[in-house]
Amino acid sequence: MKALILTNRVPFPPNSGYPIVVYNTIKGLLHLGVEVTLFSINTAKHNVDVDDIYDPVFEKINFHSYNIDTEVNIWGAFFNIFSNQSYNVSRFYDDDAAKLLEHVLHDHDFDVVQFEGLFVVPYLDTVKEFSKAKLIYRAHNIEFDVWEKLAVLEQFTPRRKYLEFLSRRLKVYETEQINRFHQVFAISEPDRQSILLMGCETKLAVFPVAIDFDKYNVDTSKTSFPTLFHLGAMDWRPNKEGLEWFLDEIWPDIEKLNGELRFYIAGKNMQKQFFDYDSENLIVEGEIFDAVEFMNSKAIMIVPLLSGSGMRVKIIEGMAMEKCIIATTMAAEGINCKPGKDILIADTADEFYRSILQCITKPNRWREIGENARKTVKRDHEMNTNAERMLRIYEDLILN
Repeated sequence: MKALILTNRVPFPPNSGYPIVVYNTIKGLLHLGVEVTLFSINTAKHNVDVDDIYDPVFEKINFHSYNIDTEVNIWGAFFNIFSNQSYNVSRFYDDDAAKLLEHVLHDHDFDVVQFEGLFVVPYLDTVKEFSKAKLIYRAHNIEFDVWEKLAVLEQFTPRRKYLEFLSRRLKVYETEQINRFHQVFAISEPDRQSILLMGCETKLAVFPVAIDFDKYNVDTSKTSFPTLFHLGAMDWRPNKEGLEWFLDEIWPDIEKLNGELRFYIAGKNMQKQFFDYDSENLIVEGEIFDAVEFMNSKAIMIVPLLSGSGMRVKIIEGMAMEKCIIATTMAAEGINCKPGKDILIADTADEFYRSILQCITKPNRWREIGENARKTVKRDHEMNTNAERMLRIYEDLILN
């Protein structure tokens, strides 16, 4: 079995949501004997020096990448208004990248080609022209939904109008492309329902975030209490907005509960405003070297997302590390968890306050929820089990 995987960024190292999903997909398929070729758009925003990649998974694949600057250009954004293209997507396409992909397709006879996310779909025509492989699209998010929700939250009218415009363009593009594949993978059941409402008539299956449990070793002797933490890339707008809301509306009251309580926030591209926040009990770590070790050392994970789509990888990782997660309904969407058993759901300031108070005053409560959380993700998100199911779908597509 030969598989070509297309990605909109290099998934090495696997240190955030999208790279973790892709990396574990590749690792699981390699374990089953699949020959994997990876073609990645190496963006300026998430640029990786491929010569510095030292990873056993990387050594086992055929790898190709092309550097593209996908940063938003004010003039490009302006002139795009007068085209019929989605600016979000078109920034990831380059003619020379398509030519490189063409050479890869000439050199290999692939059985399947998997498009990891909407932003590599502009290369679909190239693949269709130069390959007879079965074509698979994995929707990491319902992209237009992310921008619709951001527009609803935006108070500055001109910016809100532009976000609405971008979401409409994205919706048209996603809807047009969804039936051009032989198979579609949704990241969650709610996303599967959304894809069906978009008019999907092709085969559709749910493949949640899969993780390698060998990486998530829990050592409770290193966990400090009482501690809260937030972990996420701060260049993703929903993370930034959710954390701002929590710090402004909830944290001032939470901080008064216990003089020893500490709230740690970590993630790459941490903005200056968070370092300047006036709170003695708030510790801003910025980008951290080892996310698993960071999670192991803290007790309660806060995920106050107000917008977004897909499945939150950091929640899955936190559950694997036996963390008690306190999250909004939006943040937990798509995860097969039971509120009060393996997660705590809070959508208002008062609900967050009561949930945190409960965990601080009843330590056994947060430990029990964390233990249940680990069992839940072990059942639904184990890497090799998901890879085996994915390979069976590949084989069925080829046979039929």
